[in-house]
Amino acid sequence: MEYRHLGRSGLVISEIAYGNWLTHGSQVEAEQAAACVRAALEVGITTFDTADVYAGTRAEAVLGEALKNERREGLEIFTKVYWPTGPGRNDRGLSRKHIMESIAGSLRRLQTDYVDLYQAHRYDVATPLEETMEAFADVVHSGKALYIGVSEWPAEQIRRAHALARELHIPLVSNQPQYHALWRVIEGEVVPTCEELGMGQVVFSPIAQGVLTGKYEPGRQPPQGSRATDEKGGADTIARWLRDEVLEAVQQLKPLAAEAGLSLAQLAVAWVLQNSNVSAAIVGASRPEQVVENAKASGVVLEKDLLARMEEILAPVAVTDPKRVHDNVPLRSV
Repeated sequence: MEYRHLGRSGLVISEIAYGNWLTHGSQVEAEQAAACVRAALEVGITTFDTADVYAGTRAEAVLGEALKNERREGLEIFTKVYWPTGPGRNDRGLSRKHIMESIAGSLRRLQTDYVDLYQAHRYDVATPLEETMEAFADVVHSGKALYIGVSEWPAEQIRRAHALARELHIPLVSNQPQYHALWRVIEGEVVPTCEELGMGQVVFSPIAQGVLTGKYEPGRQPPQGSRATDEKGGADTIARWLRDEVLEAVQQLKPLAAEAGLSLAQLAVAWVLQNSNVSAAIVGASRPEQVVENAKASGVVLEKDLLARMEEILAPVAVTDPKRVHDNVPLRSV
């Protein structure tokens, strides 16, 4: 396992992080989830990402139980706040009330005194940004979080938040966006802004929820038991990629992966790690062997010629237009 600094901060994290969106507390039983966490630790993963909303708060509890006997100083635990965690009007968003109550609940479920990174899971258009950042400052200054990050924020909002963070003397160090070879919307504005500000990307869905593994084939029904057939497991989020032209392009990557000595999944994870602004790629798993397989992408350097051939294949089907994202209308939690 290789390790990188989170942006220009002093925090060092594993460049493959383990995330439990759609798995712990829902798709995967607690015993199997614990086995996946053990596998992650065994291959050198020290960075674990979750959120209060995942599986209705159960994902944090499962992760906390799986990590409770580990040396806390040897881990980097990330969680998030924004999406609804209860029925009340204040059980959501980035108000001071919800942030303070949510960090307390997250720490209790994770069985820890602090998280290394506390992230705003989306931008809250209903709450003044000043209120949000002042609440985050209190979380940091009270020792409940060491660093602050955001998730899926556009460049303009990131810049405003970073300016306030500097005034409040808190380290805003990261953004967590969706990023993979088919979804590249951060490259135009978000990445250059974050590079300027010293913030790193902790990217989710590097294998496009399984599409970049090649298991979905053009002209065929999705395999039974796959994410595309599981309504509870993100079938709606994967649907955009199940078009024949996309699946045909992915199949064309097979000889390139073989040339590099990688599986398609490893090639996909390695691809995002070639971006110097990416501090970590988050991988999820329902089986321990998936963790081990994906972790082998760490440290891989892809040749320029191979990257150019990947670009030729995928450019016609990749999404690059940032106008198709960041409309501040919540559609799903990720």
